[in-house]
Amino acid sequence: MIAAGQALDSVAHGQALDQALRELPRETETAERAAAQDIAYTACRRLNLLDALAARLLAKPNPALDGLVRAALSELISHPERAHAVVDQAVTATAGIKRGAFKGVVNAVLRRFLREREALLADLTQDEALRLHYPAWWIARLRTAYPEPGVAEGIMASGNQRPPMTLRVNRRRADVEGYLATLAEAGLAAVQTGPDALRLERPMPVARLPGFGAGEISVQDLGAQYAAHLLDVQDGMRVLDACAAPGGKTAHILEAADCELLALDRDAVRLKNVTENLARLGLSARCEAADAAKPADWWDGKPFDRVLLDAPCTASGIIRRHPDGKWLKRATDLGQLATIQRQLLDALWQVLRPGGKLLYATCSVFPEENARQIEAFLSAHANARALAADLPAPYTLGHRNGQLLPDQRHDGFYYALLEKA
Repeated sequence: MIAAGQALDSVAHGQALDQALRELPRETETAERAAAQDIAYTACRRLNLLDALAARLLAKPNPALDGLVRAALSELISHPERAHAVVDQAVTATAGIKRGAFKGVVNAVLRRFLREREALLADLTQDEALRLHYPAWWIARLRTAYPEPGVAEGIMASGNQRPPMTLRVNRRRADVEGYLATLAEAGLAAVQTGPDALRLERPMPVARLPGFGAGEISVQDLGAQYAAHLLDVQDGMRVLDACAAPGGKTAHILEAADCELLALDRDAVRLKNVTENLARLGLSARCEAADAAKPADWWDGKPFDRVLLDAPCTASGIIRRHPDGKWLKRATDLGQLATIQRQLLDALWQVLRPGGKLLYATCSVFPEENARQIEAFLSAHANARALAADLPAPYTLGHRNGQLLPDQRHDGFYYALLEKA
C-alpha cells in the first residue's frame, strides 16, 4: 500500500500516474507493483473525495502520510468487507515512512472513518464535484455540451469505471475466429466486437496472452480501431501518421494494407515505442522524430494519399484509463490544445494530395476539440469537405456526427473524415 501512496503523492505534485508507477523503486516486487497499480488507479478515480476525507480526518496536513491515508481510505470505500485487513496493511505500511512514528495516527484516522463512514460520506457528497468525482469545471462543460437528461452523467459514470480490455487481431498473422479458438483452449472467454476486435471477459497481463509475443494480437480499445477503417488505406498508397506514438493506429493501418507509411512524433522516446511495436508485429514504416506542424522540417514535397492526425487533446474520452487526467488538466488547457490542433490541421492539409483524405481524431468528448474545431476548419478551407464517418459491419456502435461517447464497449473518441477537393 505504501507504493500506491507514493504514486498518489506524485500525482498530487503534477506527475502522470503511469509515470509515477514506472518510477517505483526497482526492488518493488512484481505482485506489489500490480497491487499498487490497482489501488492507485481506483483511488485516483475519486481523488477529490479522498482529499476532502483526509482533510476532515487528519488533525493537520501531513505530507508524509497524504498518499498512504488516501490509498487506505479508497480501499475501505471499495472493500468494506476487508476493513480489518486494510487497516492492518496501512498501519504496517507506515514502517516504510522514514521520518516519524505514524502507526497510531494512521490507525486512529482509519478507525474513525469506519465509525463515521456513513455520516462523513453523506455530508461530503452533498458537494456535486465530490459526489461525481470530477472537477466542477469539467462537470459544467459536459453539461453544456450534452444538455439532454442523463447524457453528461452517463459520460462521467463511464469514466469512473474500469475500462474493458479489447484486443486487435493482426490479420497478417492470425484471424479473429482462429484466435477466439486459441483463447478458448487457454480457458479465456472473449467476444468479437469489431472486424478485428475481441473483448476479454476479464482483463489480464498482456504477457500471458497467447500469441502476444509472436505478434498475433495487440491491446487496443474498440473505439481506437475505428481509425484504420475510416482512413480506408489501399495497397500502394502513401500514408502519413502525424502523431503516431505509441503506434497502435500505425500498426493497424499497416496490418490492413501494403502501403508506404511515414510515422511522425515529436517525442523521440515515445517514437521508440512505435518501432518496437511494429517489430513485434512484423511490420515496418519510416519513423521520424519531428513536429508535424512544421512540414518544412520533414516533408519531401511528395503529397500523401492519406493523412491521420490523431491530435493532442485533453484525453477526456479515455479518463477511465488515465484517471489522473481529471486532476492534472485545467480548463485553460482546452484553449491551448485547440490552438495546437488548429495549427496541425492547417499544416497537414498542405501535404495531402487533391482527392486525398485526412482523418482528424481525438480521444476527447469536449466539442471545443472536436466538432467546433472541424467546423472552423471547413469554414476556412474552401477545398475541404466532410465525408460521412460510416463503418462496416459488424460495427454497431452509435455516434453523434463522429463523436463516440464512452460506454461499456469502448472509450470516447471523435472522428472527422475530410476530403481535399
